[in-house]
Amino acid sequence: MDVFQALFLGLLQGLTEFLPISSSAHLILTPVFFGWDDQGVGFDLSVHFGTLLAVVLYFREDVFGIARDGLISVTRRKIVGQGALAWYLVIGTIPAGLAGLALLDMIDNELRAVEVIFFTTLVFGLLLGVADWLPSRQRTLDKLNWKDALLVGIAQAMALVPGTSRSGVTITAGLFLGMTRETASRFSFLLAIPIIVLASAVKLLEVATSDVIVDWGGFLIGGVTSFLMAITAIHFFLKWLNKVGMWPYVIYRVILAIVIYAALMR
Repeated sequence: MDVFQALFLGLLQGLTEFLPISSSAHLILTPVFFGWDDQGVGFDLSVHFGTLLAVVLYFREDVFGIARDGLISVTRRKIVGQGALAWYLVIGTIPAGLAGLALLDMIDNELRAVEVIFFTTLVFGLLLGVADWLPSRQRTLDKLNWKDALLVGIAQAMALVPGTSRSGVTITAGLFLGMTRETASRFSFLLAIPIIVLASAVKLLEVATSDVIVDWGGFLIGGVTSFLMAITAIHFFLKWLNKVGMWPYVIYRVILAIVIYAALMR
């Protein structure tokens, strides 16, 4: 992997991981468009670590408060502060964790096809647009319950299919459940932390137990660039959220689906 490829893919992962446009679709399609070799599991690990560090650092006060109150709630056997939110994040992570264990081989071998990505990019993009049109979205984080967490978690499990977008489908589910844009987005970003930890652990195990040769130069470039781009993307996404809504991303997904069809499916 040359420097340009590592830099480009790192920036792309950082930009698309938290925007509702699907990082997996972009990382699968980019080598196809440019004729590049697959970037390999070592590089995937580096960009996942970069995006994980970005979201933890950006929401560091929330993460610390939720983790602290969650542990206190366990020791005292009653909900303290944000202890309920800690449990909701656990509940929301379980469906994707179980689905990943059960379907990982099928996802890697059968669902990375261009036709699948075209379908998920278009359909889940339009669903995001419909959800953003709904009126009476007033629910905030303190109004959520375990059923909301489970439903958003089930939606997150669907994002294992490339092109769906983890952030996109969880935000869509949150909007359909009556959450405000900010609430749906913040819950989606917080929910990303445990699932990225799990994904990184799987890739780390794969690297450690195989004869994969890690390109440490590409690893460093990918990790740093994905971190810088991800933390920037999160900041401006939340800053512009109520001004622009979700429709710029919906339009982008529709255009991307058209490009996929015209360039790779005809």
